[in-house]
Amino acid sequence: MTYASTSDPAAAPAQILPEPVIRLQGVTKTYGSGEVAVHALRGIDLEIGPDEFVVVLGPSGSGKTTLLNLIGGIETPTSGRLTINGVDLTGVDEAALTAFRRDSVGFIFQFFNLVPTLTAAENVELVGELIGRPSADSVAALGAVGLADKPDRFPGALSGGEQQRVAIARAVVKEPPILLADEPTGSLDLDTGRQVLGLLRKVGRDHGRTIVLVTHNQAIAGMADRVVRMRSGQIVEDQRNTAPTAPEAVTW
Repeated sequence: MTYASTSDPAAAPAQILPEPVIRLQGVTKTYGSGEVAVHALRGIDLEIGPDEFVVVLGPSGSGKTTLLNLIGGIETPTSGRLTINGVDLTGVDEAALTAFRRDSVGFIFQFFNLVPTLTAAENVELVGELIGRPSADSVAALGAVGLADKPDRFPGALSGGEQQRVAIARAVVKEPPILLADEPTGSLDLDTGRQVLGLLRKVGRDHGRTIVLVTHNQAIAGMADRVVRMRSGQIVEDQRNTAPTAPEAVTW
């Protein structure tokens, strides 16, 4: 267990905190070698607890997407240690990473990545089939994101916000403990972006999901439980929001 320290141990007992869902210890990621090597991550130490909504902020090239890819099992660290729910993902083979991605993580991307020839329900059902749960309730998942009346619509007949809602339904239908979102509002207007952010917040709270959202949009930081700022492959600030902003109040 992790313990929170106090200035006067005799005055108050230490608070026992839950074990982190995500833990990175001295994690680096380097692409290439020699003079052309790119050091995308430089000794990252980070712990994220259960049910936290964490926004990772940084400009292009700061390492935030690489960080998300490591947490999601898309890539592995060059050095250091990465554990998810106590499982060490450092140096595991591709089969183990595939199983981890299948069972433990839901991904939400900027450009939705829906199959255009499948309906909304079929896009969600596809995930159930891929994880070996063809009975996964696509109708309930679409209902949870406000699309219960549009299961038979193809992506081309849905607005951008509705397509992102389908993508969220697809991510949560397999009931993963972790949701990873990469610029999920990047291609949406303000009002639609607020709706998507509100939906992510609701899914996290109602279903006990840990959410890590990476973005360059500073305005989104206000609604997070924690804000992690990155620059040049390093964490330069890790700050907790004592009073997160409501998603509908976010503006940019």
